[in-house]
Amino acid sequence: MTTPAGSGTGFGSVSWWGLSPALDLQAESPPVAPDSQIDTEHTTPELDVLLLGSVDGRHLLRTLARAALWPRRKFNFYVLENNLEAVARHMLLFSLALEEPERMGLQERTETFLEVWGNALLRAPAAAFVRAQADRLAHLVPEPDRLAEQLPWLSLGALKFRERDALEAVFRFWAGGEKGPEVFPMSRLWDSRLRHYLGSRYDARRGVSDWDLRMKLHDRGAQVIHTREFRRWRDTGVAFELRDSSAYHVPNRTLASGRLLSHVRVPSASPSPLLSGTQQGVPARTSAPPLSPPPQRGERVAARGYWGDIATGPFVAFGIEADDKSLLRTSNTQPVKTAGDITQHNVTELFREVAAWGRPRAAQGERRVQRGDDALGPATSGDTRTSGEAQTSGHVDSPEGGRREREAAPTRGSFTVHFLSLDSAGTLHHKSCYQGRFQLLYVACGMVHLLGPELAACVAPGGTLTVELAQYLVDLRPEQLRAFSARVGELARGAGFAPQAAARPSETFARFYKAGDSAQDRDASRLAVESGALLLARTSPPLEDPAQQRPGAASVSETRDSGFEVVAPSELVSGQTPETRV
Repeated sequence: MTTPAGSGTGFGSVSWWGLSPALDLQAESPPVAPDSQIDTEHTTPELDVLLLGSVDGRHLLRTLARAALWPRRKFNFYVLENNLEAVARHMLLFSLALEEPERMGLQERTETFLEVWGNALLRAPAAAFVRAQADRLAHLVPEPDRLAEQLPWLSLGALKFRERDALEAVFRFWAGGEKGPEVFPMSRLWDSRLRHYLGSRYDARRGVSDWDLRMKLHDRGAQVIHTREFRRWRDTGVAFELRDSSAYHVPNRTLASGRLLSHVRVPSASPSPLLSGTQQGVPARTSAPPLSPPPQRGERVAARGYWGDIATGPFVAFGIEADDKSLLRTSNTQPVKTAGDITQHNVTELFREVAAWGRPRAAQGERRVQRGDDALGPATSGDTRTSGEAQTSGHVDSPEGGRREREAAPTRGSFTVHFLSLDSAGTLHHKSCYQGRFQLLYVACGMVHLLGPELAACVAPGGTLTVELAQYLVDLRPEQLRAFSARVGELARGAGFAPQAAARPSETFARFYKAGDSAQDRDASRLAVESGALLLARTSPPLEDPAQQRPGAASVSETRDSGFEVVAPSELVSGQTPETRV
């Protein structure tokens, strides 16, 4: 069996890293109103952002690291994921990024972050950190008072009690509650997943990885990914090899997730005894076609495994763009730096900026900061200038234009990360506290099927929508990428958004804005919310009947234990959307 190109199976059903470069969310949101820029002792403009499927917190970290380039604002990040393991990884990685410099040095934090975030196998020191931090979080989750005292930037108030209990169980598994290498044999699980994905091409997997890299990722703008590092990740799951290869042998339990599996077997077809042979003493000339018995579905059992990406890798999030353009320099048409080098540099700079919070800006040194290619300015202002011009000792060029006094470094109390219940995407608009609240809505490519009038009702008038496209998903052909982008546009327009005219064309993100809040718009939005369920019903054909499977074949049916499925972009292009389970 060979997995056909365009199937989207390499995307997996759980996302552990993003398939797009990190964004500065302030650059994606509407500009601060002039009357709210007057900062007083008691009021500070707030930025409320709703993120669906951001999975690794890269957008949040970049936004916080670049906060000093913008007028002072308080950030409220509302994060909605489709599984609790992603929520737990958010908490673990953020606690690592915000670790006190006195307790963990900058280089150690960077290397630990890269290993835990993007490697299937860990070194012993990184595994020890995961166990210690997971044990700490497992004790904090069931105690809200201690959690608020030690992690004031974190809010779990929107999670259900059973979700908090499951979150605690995840941390206890990471902390080594179940001991032994066979509890999560990552190397065997990775190889099994790879064999299923490649099928008959498994013996030629090196050639397949070279083809996917050079003919797909390189052609789509990720030329800095080196053949050696991409091939190593495809074979072993180790993307960032910062030490000798023999040091990576401990399974990364943060990449484990649970699934409910049911074994489905379609028995072999047999001739019908009623229609073959003789009937009423008359010999039959030919036998009737065999009848296919109905498939036999076994009892569902819980299974732990690796169900994430095995096609693209974690190189895109921090490794293909850089503020320091010298890192993207080429020599003899070949990049002088690899995606791993660029990722390490970018994460180090992010952590350096975050670690400087609450300290005098003069102590940080003067650095020239340039914006990435996809970090556009505020869409409604029509200003497409780059925001990170050279900084001077007393002034900084604002991304909104003009020069202003340098802002003080933000404090750690100036942002809060709120985690929402897994199945709340379609019900947020029922709560008055979320209606028209968010200035920015971000939707990852695996969660686009949730984009509808219900979410649009939570976006403030004039708010913006940023959708991650499937540009770096190697399983999709060019025509499928175009169909996916068109489908995103249809869903956005059906939800009440319009394309941003001032935004530069991008193959990585699609940008929209919500029109003003007139009486006609309010009535249209209300009617759209009431008929939102009919929108997907009209645009989505019925799911494939499992009874139509090939006779004699055995398959595994996978369903999420809770929350929403991650939809591969290929499924969205074909119009199929998964069922949701609470």
